[in-house]
Amino acid sequence: MKFLVDMPLSPAVAAWLGQKGHDAVHASEIGLSGSPDCDILARARDEGRVILTADLDYPRLLALARQRSPGVLLFRGGHFSEQECLARLARVLSAVPESDLASCIIVVEENRLRRRRLPI
Repeated sequence: MKFLVDMPLSPAVAAWLGQKGHDAVHASEIGLSGSPDCDILARARDEGRVILTADLDYPRLLALARQRSPGVLLFRGGHFSEQECLARLARVLSAVPESDLASCIIVVEENRLRRRRLPI
C-alpha cells in the first residue's frame, strides 16, 4: 500500500510504515511541507497514495470536489503521542481492507473507527 503522511503527523509514521513493507513518504521528504492541502491531495491522487493526517480540512475538500480518491486516514480527538498513533495505525491496517483505505475517509478516534465511502 502507498501512503503520504501529512505534516501534522511525525515522519516516524512514514518510517514505521516503510518497515512494515509499505511505500510511505512524509510530506516534508517530498517538498510539500508548506504546501496547500489541495496540492497534497493532488499529489496523493496522482501517485495512488492514501493520506494520513490530523488535519480536518481534507474531508471537506474531498466533499466539495466530489472526489473518489485519495483515501484519507484521519486521526481525530486529541493529540496522540507517536506511540499511540502507531498503535492505532496498526489496528486500522489489520481491520480495514486496502480497498477501503484507498476509497474511504477513515476517522480514527480514541475508541472507534468510522468509515465514509468516497465521494461524499
